[in-house]
Amino acid sequence: MDSGAIRRRLALGAAVLAASGALALAVPGSAQAATAGGCGGREVRTLPFSTGTVHVYKRDGYVCAVTVTHKPGARRQMSVSVQARGNRPVVDKGQYRLLAGPVTVHAGQRCVWLKGSVDGRSVSSGWILC
Repeated sequence: MDSGAIRRRLALGAAVLAASGALALAVPGSAQAATAGGCGGREVRTLPFSTGTVHVYKRDGYVCAVTVTHKPGARRQMSVSVQARGNRPVVDKGQYRLLAGPVTVHAGQRCVWLKGSVDGRSVSSGWILC
């Protein structure tokens, strides 16, 4: 093997190693991003139930929520719903692998009612964040 081929293989090996290191550093942040699911703001509540958790975020009068399953991977029936008092609920439901949502409503200073479900198990908050 000539020295040019050795250099190319070493360069390829170094590139693969660098890429795998960058991927390893990115994994913890992506787990947090998956939990937030595209909601901005500050997490103000978590509503755990047997098969998942509803994460609730608030920013500038808007309330956003996602339902995250405890067992990601296989597609399962999931939903999340946010309703500001006096308005209709905003719902996302379907077959998802990790999370349902995000759903966002403008609540201002009004109370909100949140619901989430995974595989037939659910949680309902009642009127909160008043």
